[in-house]
Amino acid sequence: MRIVSVEGLIAQLGSLPGPEPRIVVSGNFATPMVLVHALEAALDRCRVFALNAQSDWPRHRGFISETPFVGPGMRHDPTLDYVPMRLSLVPRLFDSLRPVDAVLIHTSTPRDGKISLGIEVNILPAAIERVHARGGLIVAQLNPNMPYTFGDGEFPVDWIDLAVEVDDPLGHPEPRPAEEAEQRIGRQVADFAGDGATLQLGIGQIPDVAAGELVSRRHLGIWSEMISDGVLALERSGSLDLGRPVNASFLFGSPELYEWAHRNPRLRMARTEIINDPVRIAANPAMLSINMALQIDLFTQVNAGFVRGAVYSGFGGQPDFVAGALHSPGGHAVVALHSWHDKTDTSSVLPILTSPVTSFQHSAIVSEHGCAELFGRSEKAQARLIIERVADPRAREDLIEAAGTLGLIRAHQPADG
Repeated sequence: MRIVSVEGLIAQLGSLPGPEPRIVVSGNFATPMVLVHALEAALDRCRVFALNAQSDWPRHRGFISETPFVGPGMRHDPTLDYVPMRLSLVPRLFDSLRPVDAVLIHTSTPRDGKISLGIEVNILPAAIERVHARGGLIVAQLNPNMPYTFGDGEFPVDWIDLAVEVDDPLGHPEPRPAEEAEQRIGRQVADFAGDGATLQLGIGQIPDVAAGELVSRRHLGIWSEMISDGVLALERSGSLDLGRPVNASFLFGSPELYEWAHRNPRLRMARTEIINDPVRIAANPAMLSINMALQIDLFTQVNAGFVRGAVYSGFGGQPDFVAGALHSPGGHAVVALHSWHDKTDTSSVLPILTSPVTSFQHSAIVSEHGCAELFGRSEKAQARLIIERVADPRAREDLIEAAGTLGLIRAHQPADG
């Protein structure tokens, strides 16, 4: 590993091959912005592959943004090249259609001859390994504020070609109190987890509320693509099984969470193709997958990635965890959503989706109005439960009429049929 100045890095990046070299960059709150700005200065045009880029992501006219999960920084970007794909399968891209020329990562400072990817592992190990094998360029932004986490994100220092030293605080999501509706939804979701359950907690207030409701449970496990401060609360309350490591792929939380993660032997950071593997997910006991939705329909199809026909986020890990949880002994795949979208004054429950489907066939769907337990119910019974227990009362009459037109409701049909 050779420490260079930003100017020296710009010169090296400028020699990347081809008219549109592909560069994989750490995403979420681990984006190495010093390296990204150097890339802007070095190249007129390139393809930049990152997950869930945050709002500080630059809109460089020569950047073609590639991602299977769109964050606020790439949302509405006219150059966006969205790749619809389960996250568990993304590493295969680097062996086939989207080979990588360079990787820009945000890491810890070296310890015992290694660096750590810290709060963001995800697809990065696969990209690093492919670039290393191809003789491409691996660049690290070394930051003493990046926690050193154990697991698949640890790499030998001699795998790093160039490094730039910084001393910058890590970004984090802004905290906000949970709304009353989110609290009601979170409490209902928590009812699906008993002692000994394994939890996957997606992004958002509702999973954190659910975690807060589980502090009285015991021997819980964590197998989750992302962890946030809800997991920290469970750890401190004694709810987590000390014999089971906390398994995750990236952290999305407060500085306090990052401090807890630093050199914590309880936390094991795993690569995407492991943490999102439905077979490995299913091997966990009583797996409870908690995911958010933007819309659902009466056929139990979920849209979690599109708004008004345009991509908002994408599949993410939801299809992987829904499938895995349903095959776990005693597992549940629960989808949570607000029943009404206040900004557009429209129902989040539709007769049938017109946007691409993210996932379907869940254990249950929960809103602030109630819970529709769907597993094993007939198609018609599922539709009635969604209308009666999930939909906003303002939408129910229209949904009943639409369900009749779709052949989903018969007169005097029992809801538990």
